[in-house]
Amino acid sequence: MYDRERIFLSSPHMSGYEQQYINDAFEKNWIAPLGENVDHFESEVAEYVCCKGAVALSSGTAAIHLALILLGVERDDIVFCSSLTFIASANPILYQGATPVFIDSEPESWNMSPAALERALKEYSAKGNLPKAVIVVNLYGQSADYDEIKKLCDYYGVPIVEDAAESLGATYKGKKSGTLGKFGIFSFNGNKIITTSGGGMLISDDIEKLEKARFYATQARDQAIHYQHSQLGYNYRLSNVLAGIGRGQLRVLDARVSKKREIFNIYKQQLSDIEGIQFMPEATYGQTTRWLTAMTIDPQKIAVNHADFVGYLNQYNIESRPVWKPLHLQPLFKDTDYYYHDEDVSACLFHQGLCLPSDTKMTVETQLDVIKRLRDILK
Repeated sequence: MYDRERIFLSSPHMSGYEQQYINDAFEKNWIAPLGENVDHFESEVAEYVCCKGAVALSSGTAAIHLALILLGVERDDIVFCSSLTFIASANPILYQGATPVFIDSEPESWNMSPAALERALKEYSAKGNLPKAVIVVNLYGQSADYDEIKKLCDYYGVPIVEDAAESLGATYKGKKSGTLGKFGIFSFNGNKIITTSGGGMLISDDIEKLEKARFYATQARDQAIHYQHSQLGYNYRLSNVLAGIGRGQLRVLDARVSKKREIFNIYKQQLSDIEGIQFMPEATYGQTTRWLTAMTIDPQKIAVNHADFVGYLNQYNIESRPVWKPLHLQPLFKDTDYYYHDEDVSACLFHQGLCLPSDTKMTVETQLDVIKRLRDILK
């Protein structure tokens, strides 16, 4: 192994503001879930993205799960979901005993294909079995094409859950990512553009539904002087200490987006002369955060695959990763035959795609060293 500190894809990057909010939680002894940091973090995120409310939770997965509960998803219901994504987007469908139907990507944005979605909605409408929800994932910091997707979903009366776990800070036609569906989801996992160590957020303009989410997230405790529970609940609330970290992180979110985009621009400038590689495109309808810089490798022009890249870079203590393995190819869903696609774009992206180190703590000199290693293997 190369003798230096590891270069990560995307590691936590503290701003220095976090400590004041953490200290405040300790001084007031608000260590448990709930407290001033939680309340302020919710209102500050809602203000940043221009929505009416937010609920701070233990993870983005918890937020998706609560969104499905609030939409009435139950056993044997159908839920459509992007295929090219991390499995956390789809696991909550299984929590509810529902059946996932996976939708392929489009090459223009790598996100859900409106054409594939339209075909799936037509077929399920004809069967009288429309989905209870469509989970649309914003991949690697870029929003999907919501005008087309929303037009289809509105026509069939199907609500959208916007999985913006990777795209906080991105925009779609001037609107903030996460605000384009009935519910929006953010993740504050350690590798996200801002982090609370572990955590997530459910956002919406439906304040009544968000209050119900708070109820479910605190073990569905009824209003009584004793502990009384009439419905199934969950331990999903974010701690006041972690919310303090989030408040400090939120203050530098725009700076983190700028740095991520700068990292992408350096990769593009230094590697675009190499025939056979293409970077994830930025759709014309908005601005991506470039949470991770991702590129594809044409096997007809370059005789190494993404596994070769990952292994080679690892020798130099550089972390890289293939693009997400599509959910319709995951062993967990091997018995699921429901997948709508045109040319199986998501599978092609998986086999040819590579995510490069996009850590905001990475110096330009360090990034140029990564680029040198990439050029070496490409030769």
